[in-house]
Amino acid sequence: MRKLAFHEAPVAIPAAELLTIDDQPASLGAYAGKWMVLNFWATWCVPCREEMPSLDQLQADMPEIAVVPLATGANEPAAIRRFYDQAGLKNLPILRDPRAALGRQMGVMAMPVTVIVNPEGEEVARLIGDAVWDSDNAKAILKALVAGG
Repeated sequence: MRKLAFHEAPVAIPAAELLTIDDQPASLGAYAGKWMVLNFWATWCVPCREEMPSLDQLQADMPEIAVVPLATGANEPAAIRRFYDQAGLKNLPILRDPRAALGRQMGVMAMPVTVIVNPEGEEVARLIGDAVWDSDNAKAILKALVAGG
């Protein structure tokens, strides 16, 4: 978690039209009112794939937060489903940003990037690169945020 950088002031997250795995419209607004761990990833990104099981376990361990992976760019729905099945991911939603519009608006230049979002929908911290999200350290930081610390 050494790479987790907190912002001096929260940063608004732009509205974006996202898709579910079945091409239905989706929005991050569905998670309003909860702390969110928003992870920009891609099926072809090896570090992304390696950290995904820890994000899945984080969601299982901390249901009070929303862990939201966002498949960014050209990720075929079949490849996403196959990866979720192979990795045994059971706790995470599947959202897609096929044109990487949100990633571009938020300055995501490479993946993985994980953004911590407050209940008001603002970015409060960012981690560039992969991390072990179900570690005691990561969970302690998130628990402190949820508790208002």
